[in-house]
Amino acid sequence: MPAEIVEIHADKIILGKRESFMAQKITSNIVLLAALLVFCGLQVKAAVCLCEIEPKTGAGQGPGIGTDQAFDLKVKTFLNNHIYSWQDMNVPEADGQALYDLILKNQYKKALEIGTSTGHSAIWMAWALSKTGGRLITIEIDEGRYRQALANFKEAGLSAYIDARLADAHRLVNDLPGPFDLVFIDADKDWYVNYARAVIPKLEIGGCLAAHNVHAQRAGGRGYRRGMMGTGEYYDFITSQPGFETSMHPASRSGLSISYKKKG
Repeated sequence: MPAEIVEIHADKIILGKRESFMAQKITSNIVLLAALLVFCGLQVKAAVCLCEIEPKTGAGQGPGIGTDQAFDLKVKTFLNNHIYSWQDMNVPEADGQALYDLILKNQYKKALEIGTSTGHSAIWMAWALSKTGGRLITIEIDEGRYRQALANFKEAGLSAYIDARLADAHRLVNDLPGPFDLVFIDADKDWYVNYARAVIPKLEIGGCLAAHNVHAQRAGGRGYRRGMMGTGEYYDFITSQPGFETSMHPASRSGLSISYKKKG
């Protein structure tokens, strides 16, 4: 049988003239091989396309804008997988997103959280701080919640950006030297004013003091919502501070107050 050239291209096969039975069999095998190669190529291409899916980007400075797409995807995947599992007084997703946006908008780098719970708000803040070059200190008094938060930080890939403390914030907040450019209070409601008094001197000009579950008081001194005793007192306190500009975040249904420090 004369020597012949067989060329296999991505989309076609060119065969020299065959006259023997053996040549026909070889031709058949080559056709099957080519078809298999094309099929495998399509499968690999489809797999590559799936791997290139980017995390959903929120409005404005939303998640997914970082340069490390794999890192962003890991955090976003963690949040999506746990979206319905946050209990133990964690913030809702909208408030986590608001804190994330707040950090990116102002390029904050030195954040303090009072009241970790199991880490939902800390994950949003640490994610943003990973983009600004910052770090978060977060304080939790309950050991069970603290341990769960540590596990969540590790799974989300954010442990390097979080200094988690198992401690009584009543004492530790006074001992922390600061300075901070963001403080988020989400702990025992009747201690909000005490926390604020402790951190205000350590808050930088242009920094933000945010607090969760804050509502204006009704007549008689009761918080606007049941179970939120003390937050009305905090609202009156922070809105009366001459060096602060306070508003309620419009995207929050849980009473997220935002207070910028304008002067010392």
